[in-house]
Amino acid sequence: MKIDVTINGSKRTLEVAADALLLDVLRANGLLSVKYGCREGTCGTCTVLVDGRATLACVTLAGQVHNRSVETVEVMGSVGQPHPLQRALVDAGAVQCGFCIPGMLLSSKALLSSNPKPTRAEIATALDGNLCRCTGYTKVIDGIERGAAVMRGEP
Repeated sequence: MKIDVTINGSKRTLEVAADALLLDVLRANGLLSVKYGCREGTCGTCTVLVDGRATLACVTLAGQVHNRSVETVEVMGSVGQPHPLQRALVDAGAVQCGFCIPGMLLSSKALLSSNPKPTRAEIATALDGNLCRCTGYTKVIDGIERGAAVMRGEP
């Protein structure tokens, strides 16, 4: 079946199987930040934004994003010009192996689009379902708080 989808701002028409998962379709199209994790919707490593909402690509059929917008972490920034959230996570020492970070960045981006000044508890709630085996989440939450402040224009 054909689907029309905007991926990271680029409109595309893709031929997908009726049972194709969004995770597999995105990776097949070179978007490797969308990670294979549990394939059950419990770890968050495959998190993408669909119409601005954090969505688990491993339990979403590709057909469900027909005529919708999908964002992956590739759209957030680059090595030379990182997004404020990316820079803040690095500065906070929150990035260790990096496997979970794309999902955490996108979950955070979704939160901050509706709540630019979240509490630590609200950040923790937004990250619920994004599992990390390397950190204790404290540095991640510190980084998101800092990134949010930068995005608000605070020093």
